Amino acid sequence: MTVTLHVCITCRAGQTLGEGETSPGKRLHGAILDAGVPDGVSVVPVECLSACSQGCSVALSAPGRWSYVYGRLSEAHACDVIAGAAAYAGAPDGIVPWRSRPEIFRKQSLARIPPIAALPEPAE
Repeated sequence: MTVTLHVCITCRAGQTLGEGETSPGKRLHGAILDAGVPDGVSVVPVECLSACSQGCSVALSAPGRWSYVYGRLSEAHACDVIAGAAAYAGAPDGIVPWRSRPEIFRKQSLARIPPIAALPEPAE
């Protein structure tokens, strides 16, 4: 099953950008793609993760798994984000053992969201 790594590309990380400047979020997205996305991970750019006061942010999610939002990131963290996404892809419930997480995923988690329960099928 493919997991989704959402990357906020509009994030300015508290910076005032000049005309034509690339946002830190877009730079993070590009660095993640350049780092090489592992099998089982789909990288999706998104317009906002509503973590604006927390610097650049990403979210990991997959059906039936816990979801996570991480912040205070920069393009320098791209390889760690990829390592964390790969570990998440290998965790059937989305919970990666603490010691198996990159440090940024241990210390920069903004939210942990429980799996959405399957909705009952509508009666016919």
